[in-house]
Amino acid sequence: MAGSIPGFGFKKDPEAYSAKARSYCGGFSMLPYGIQSMLKEGHRHLSGLDEAVLKNIDACNQLSTITRTSLGPNGMNKMVINHLDKLFVTNDAATIVNELEVQHPAAKILVLAGKAQQEEIGDGANLTVSFAGELLQNAEELIRMGLHPSEIIIGYTKAINKTVEILEELVEEGSENMNVRNKDEVISRMRSSIASKQFGQEDKLCPLVAEACIQVCPKNPANFNVDNVRVAKLLGGGLHDSIVVRGMVLKTDAVGTIKRVEKAKVAVFAGGVDTTATETKGTVLIHNAEQLENYAKTEEAKVEELIKAVADSGAKVIVSGSAVGEMALHFCERYKLMVLKISSKFELRRFCRTTGAVGLLKLSQPDPDDLGYVDSVSVEELGGARVTIVKNEQGGNSVSTVVLRGSTDSILDDLERAVDDGVNSYKAMCRDSRIVPGAAATEIELARRLKEFSFKETGLDQYAIAKFAESFEMIPKTLAENAGLNAIEIISSLYAEHASGNTKVGIDLEEGVCKDISTVNIWDLYITKFFALKYAADAACTVLRVDQIIMAKPAGGPKRDPPAGMDED
Repeated sequence: MAGSIPGFGFKKDPEAYSAKARSYCGGFSMLPYGIQSMLKEGHRHLSGLDEAVLKNIDACNQLSTITRTSLGPNGMNKMVINHLDKLFVTNDAATIVNELEVQHPAAKILVLAGKAQQEEIGDGANLTVSFAGELLQNAEELIRMGLHPSEIIIGYTKAINKTVEILEELVEEGSENMNVRNKDEVISRMRSSIASKQFGQEDKLCPLVAEACIQVCPKNPANFNVDNVRVAKLLGGGLHDSIVVRGMVLKTDAVGTIKRVEKAKVAVFAGGVDTTATETKGTVLIHNAEQLENYAKTEEAKVEELIKAVADSGAKVIVSGSAVGEMALHFCERYKLMVLKISSKFELRRFCRTTGAVGLLKLSQPDPDDLGYVDSVSVEELGGARVTIVKNEQGGNSVSTVVLRGSTDSILDDLERAVDDGVNSYKAMCRDSRIVPGAAATEIELARRLKEFSFKETGLDQYAIAKFAESFEMIPKTLAENAGLNAIEIISSLYAEHASGNTKVGIDLEEGVCKDISTVNIWDLYITKFFALKYAADAACTVLRVDQIIMAKPAGGPKRDPPAGMDED
């Protein structure tokens, strides 16, 4: 085999050689090179400004375009149908971004920023997402002008630090001292967050929420627990029928015939009120009818003994965490005990907190210390539904419930979100009660002062700071557009007012003019603004820092179902 190519049994025949070689290498045309040769096939790799950065910015813009039209009191509602076919009609951005299953990794960062704001403050998620989107859109213009993303990030970081400084200066004097139990002060701070969800209803809703919050505010307001203000939604009636109950409202009827008890002690049994099967298995041999009768009687006697022990301890109300047996119920009636059944364990915990009772595991005689106390437990009919109202007037830090009435489920859900936002802003004001002018007055002032700051900077980041300042215009512009006003006119007149030193001039949406907002009493919490702007800038910088996206091939196999949802709590 002289002259043959080693490893191949051919003479020097180029055609045969190349054919054989091709079959060995799987075809020369297919040899992977570059990043393909490193990663498994099926992956996707996007890099460079056009593919990665601008695509990311575009995805984030799409998300903020969705939330932006829901910003402010005249914000539009969105109809979102999630993967379980549940319908949401709302303008609450936190709910919208939660229910949209956002797939794009960059847009997810914005969603996370919105969620962080919701966790931290409970209000202002829309501002976070919309503002971050606006920052990114302006960054895109800068990138197209030829700035490098890292220069933009440096500029944005300088700008957000300056923003925080300016925001401190805009705080209304004297607002850091606040009596959180003064209803009027609470309402003035809560109005803007409730009005942004339910415009026109805030004068009815605010007093309700404020009253409920003040009722359960502990000695040290910093320990205020949002969970202590409950919402019960009952169909029928209208918002004007809504009331605040000091205590709990259970959406179930009492078991048994006793429907009303006053000034009573309460025993709570988490395991249910019933005869329990014994732990050990046993066989009973019965010879005649007498023994059978006695056997049944002993069971009755045993149940009676247990119920009598509870009645003797002074309890008039028994609350069961699960089923109530027939025989046990019979004896409860005989001893004039009212029986309630609360199947949700969260509700049961709250009930214990309201009454100060201790949940016992099995039916036995309770200690006097384990009993709770209620002023009244009564079954009442509200809008065709029977509800049990548990009142506890004297217990200071217990639970209060806002009973909401409305004509449809989606209206009630939206009202509940407004109440939640109100309660969350109450918690925020317990932490930090400083306020800044609302109605876009703060934003225009920030934009103006940052613009001036950018002129003093040298270097390329001044362009980024100027764009950051411009981004603030999105808020008055959106508020005006959502209310159907001429945005350009309003922004220019706002700038003119602020330039002449009236820093508290904002948009009065009802009349469609610019007004000093201290006369119409529209204030935003400083802490809400502070976190929203900070999270938005962080999210925008995170998205801009990305220059390559490398996605592995999705794993095959059946898709796993997400874990089942929690019960409605």
